[in-house]
Amino acid sequence: MTANLFSAEKTRSAVPPVLGSARDAVQPALRAAVDRLDDSSRAISAYHLGWTDPNGVPVRGNGGKAVRSALAVVSAQAAGAPVEVGVPGAVAVELVHNFSLVHDDLMDGDTERRHRPTVWALWGSASAILTGDAMLALAQEVVLDSGSPHAVAAGRLIAQTTRRLIHGQFLDVAFEQRDDVVLAECVTMAAGKTGALLSASAAIGAVLAGAPAEVVDALAVFGEEIGLAFQLVDDVLGIWGDPAVTGKSVYSDLRARKKSLPITYAITHGGAAGRRLAEWLAGDDDTDLARIAALVDDAGGREWATTEAARHVATAEQALAAIPPGPRDDLVSIARFIAGREA
Repeated sequence: MTANLFSAEKTRSAVPPVLGSARDAVQPALRAAVDRLDDSSRAISAYHLGWTDPNGVPVRGNGGKAVRSALAVVSAQAAGAPVEVGVPGAVAVELVHNFSLVHDDLMDGDTERRHRPTVWALWGSASAILTGDAMLALAQEVVLDSGSPHAVAAGRLIAQTTRRLIHGQFLDVAFEQRDDVVLAECVTMAAGKTGALLSASAAIGAVLAGAPAEVVDALAVFGEEIGLAFQLVDDVLGIWGDPAVTGKSVYSDLRARKKSLPITYAITHGGAAGRRLAEWLAGDDDTDLARIAALVDDAGGREWATTEAARHVATAEQALAAIPPGPRDDLVSIARFIAGREA
């Protein structure tokens, strides 16, 4: 599996139909939720979500694969409930996800996302912060207004998840100032920054459906594991991804000197090549990023990350043993898509 993890043919064939059907189910509710925002937050959010251009003119854009909202609606089905029960949870996790993206772009200084200028690059840092905050508050509102007798539990899950996500982001920012980051710390960061929200996404529909704790817990473990796989794949794409597909410049994570998972593994386990990487991260002026990427590869960072992503997907699938076959198959297809995606 590892050798073909990032092949274009595999990725195109692996896009599961459930992502499209979930998007169709969730998009009207997501648009209705965004309509609740004030004029400024609504206009900027609509742009960020790919619905409009900077002038507010509707466009047919790429708002992403909507993996998180798909997990939420399938989660409800896994608990024996109809898709509609999971829709408020799906809207909430999409809003939390996009709050984090708007803020991340500002913190990272990224001026482009999905081949378009980022929010802060167009409207400034204050507007980016406020728009992200508005989407985060709206996520709680949508869950609490869901009509589910379990809305408070779902709202608590959103709050706890946001706290974990912010902790992961704090670690990510702190790592930029350190030269001694070890792999375990990097994994903890990824579990917060990415794993937490995918875990919540995979569980929130079941929470809204009032599923037994063992079902919710199994789905949460599944989501946490595919979250780590997602981050591992993302980190590989951050070095070797095709800019035409990822929407980011080639070697983007190297240019930013990010202590991502494959880079941290390479430094701590990669022998001479790893030591050279450590010197580079500590301030070497070498700007031959192709050579630095080759060092990460030589030190085993790429192979480890792809193998580890596959391992987390396998563990995620094992967590679904008690989930009914239909929803289980959809969840497995999403997990395998994550492991094989190009963007």
